[in-house]
Amino acid sequence: MMEKPVKLKKVNPCITCGLCKGYLVEATTITECLHTFCRSCLVKFLLESNTCPRCGILIHQSHPLNYISHDRTMQDIVYKLVPNLQESEKKRQIEFYRKRGLQMPHGDAYEDDKKNIEKSLTNKGEDNKDYHRLDEQVNVCLECQEINLLKTLKRKILRLSSQATVTHLKKFVALKLFDSTECYKDIDILCNNELLGKDHMLKFIIATRWRLADGPLLLHYRKKMEL
Repeated sequence: MMEKPVKLKKVNPCITCGLCKGYLVEATTITECLHTFCRSCLVKFLLESNTCPRCGILIHQSHPLNYISHDRTMQDIVYKLVPNLQESEKKRQIEFYRKRGLQMPHGDAYEDDKKNIEKSLTNKGEDNKDYHRLDEQVNVCLECQEINLLKTLKRKILRLSSQATVTHLKKFVALKLFDSTECYKDIDILCNNELLGKDHMLKFIIATRWRLADGPLLLHYRKKMEL
């Protein structure tokens, strides 16, 4: 049986992301409808919506990120069909972490995330002996957005784990400003004037919000705005 060559442009619609229009990178599939996008594109989209970008189906009312899955088969197909894509993406990833002074993650990113979650559950209630000093570290600058309403921090530059969340930052600011972490819900944290979710990790914020290579991650805090 003769093999008939197929031009890449004919399969492009099947191996490109509907959000960025580029070839799929870290292909991630929505389990409800099986539509696939780049992981970073899909995660960024789902921060503002809980529906599929292509068909509009409701993924989940409140936790859509729990219903997406890394599609290794699709990613393998893309890398086999598109010459040099895997190598170029690897170089871009290395350059991204190098410019920001961050440690390059080892192995599969999804497996790393899974192990981190399992580790946090296993260690729940136990003392963390290294206080996360062995984690990938991030430099953060916390600036006050409302100087007339809130005090500025005496020490604005922090170095902490990339696994730290926005809630951790809120509690830190509340402790410094009000001598209590109980008021942390009255604090908003922003990046590039965009309000951040309470569960966003610094690693995620750098990957999706921060575009500057030099200097620490700049975040602002303010009093929570009443709706």
